[in-house]
Amino acid sequence: MLSARVFTLYPDFFPGYLGQGIFGKALSDKKWELDTVNIRDYAFDKHKTVDDTPYGGGEGMLMKADVLAASIDKNVSADEKIIYLSPKGKLFNHQLAKKLSKENTINIICGHFEGVDDRLLNTRNIEEISLGDFVLSGGEGASLVILDAILRFIPGILGNNKSAQEESFENGLLEYPQYTKPQVWEQKSVPEVLLSGDHAKIKDWRLSQSEAITRDRRPDLWQLYKKTKDN
Repeated sequence: MLSARVFTLYPDFFPGYLGQGIFGKALSDKKWELDTVNIRDYAFDKHKTVDDTPYGGGEGMLMKADVLAASIDKNVSADEKIIYLSPKGKLFNHQLAKKLSKENTINIICGHFEGVDDRLLNTRNIEEISLGDFVLSGGEGASLVILDAILRFIPGILGNNKSAQEESFENGLLEYPQYTKPQVWEQKSVPEVLLSGDHAKIKDWRLSQSEAITRDRRPDLWQLYKKTKDN
């Protein structure tokens, strides 16, 4: 079972949509668990101050290392994975989600303002992870996305484990087109090969479609796929 702990200034954001549907049912069934830590509870003054101006000047405020460290030290055990969501971090992807799903406990720090005091990252063995080359107002939304991607790999949550095995990125390619009833819709029919019952032909068609879509839409993934295939 995966245990997720989110450090945030807004604990009411959680579980958010992860409390609904298959994830919500899995949460109720204790196939995973979620805990939130209100960072502000660990502030040292009566005003519950969690941020301050940066040394050297500059715009915005930084989250204080001492407050964040207090919240972490009171809640995180040795050897537990700690993640800070940051535009400077390693790019989050399918393979990283799969790797993180093997952790027993994941701690996620949701940043705000202009970020956090860098000393915190260096002293608490925190891995920085980014969703992409853009900036969000806080880490809460990003943490939900990351947990969503990770939870899909936890056995029993999806119901059909083959679903995760056949999704985009699992084999380095984007997913092939899919169709359901009705067979003809707005004068457009489902590709004949999918109606043939020939599983070998269907498999070949799906692979060729995945390759074509990846080559056209994600040249970066296509080059990686070709390199892996050639080896």
